[in-house]
Amino acid sequence: MKEKISSFEIYFLKAIGKIPFKILYIISDILYFIVFHVIRYRKKIVFSNLRNSFPEKSEKEIKLIAKKYYHHLTDLFFESVKLYRMTDKEMDKHLTTTGVEKLTQYFEQGKSVILLGMHYNNWEWCSSLQRKVKHQIYVVYNPIKNKKLGRFLLDAREKFGSKTVDMAHTARMALSAHKNEHPIALVLTADQSAPANSHFWTTFLHQETGFFAGPEHIAVKTNQPVFLFHCKKIKRGKYEVNLSEIVMEPAKVNNPEDILLIYAEKLEKIIQENPEYWLWSHRRWKHKRPEGTKLVPRKLPTD
Repeated sequence: MKEKISSFEIYFLKAIGKIPFKILYIISDILYFIVFHVIRYRKKIVFSNLRNSFPEKSEKEIKLIAKKYYHHLTDLFFESVKLYRMTDKEMDKHLTTTGVEKLTQYFEQGKSVILLGMHYNNWEWCSSLQRKVKHQIYVVYNPIKNKKLGRFLLDAREKFGSKTVDMAHTARMALSAHKNEHPIALVLTADQSAPANSHFWTTFLHQETGFFAGPEHIAVKTNQPVFLFHCKKIKRGKYEVNLSEIVMEPAKVNNPEDILLIYAEKLEKIIQENPEYWLWSHRRWKHKRPEGTKLVPRKLPTD
């Protein structure tokens, strides 16, 4: 992605938000053909990721998943841009939420929570959860080089009351909220590629995979309950966000790594069920496990 983006291009993105969904999806169908068949956007990365993640599938099955993924990807582009101008009424029509009641119980106890998500289905719309929960939501993000585009994305994510926090300040934010007893919900999409020097590696989708080490330590230190938020696709343009507990009392786990293991296990099952909705064009496995770094076995504490 280019480092500079013009004001006109930002204006164009904002203008897209005014286009009705029905028309956007027609444009998305056209864009899918161009992206998949003409531009061939990151096809080598996508097909490599799919083949390595599903060695048991035939090439025909891999190609079918890839086609479905690219169709979803173009939909996701327009849906994410549309977020900037969506109203409460539109969001209620396109996104429903389950599992909020448990979060409310923790809020009434004065407890902050950690929500671990994933780049699956429409994760951008999940920032609208602020309308449904009592905790102040902080969405953790990784800054991008395009300053104007970055500001546009942050404004969209904060549209419904959520706040954003730079990944570099995540731990400080969580610890501050814990000490000051102001309940927050810290939202992390923890499935992106971790740094090469990541200390936590395990087997994920048949590959050695590094994960960001951090959420589990924050959870253990503050004893903040850890939830998984899973965005399900009901049909085109319709999603349901489900909030479910992963660990209720992190301070009592035998090993902080167990939290990441449970997260990885749940994430893998979700992806295997409907693989076309995960972000396959991301270079998830661009790093190799450093020499001397252990590979944590995929054995859950409940096994």
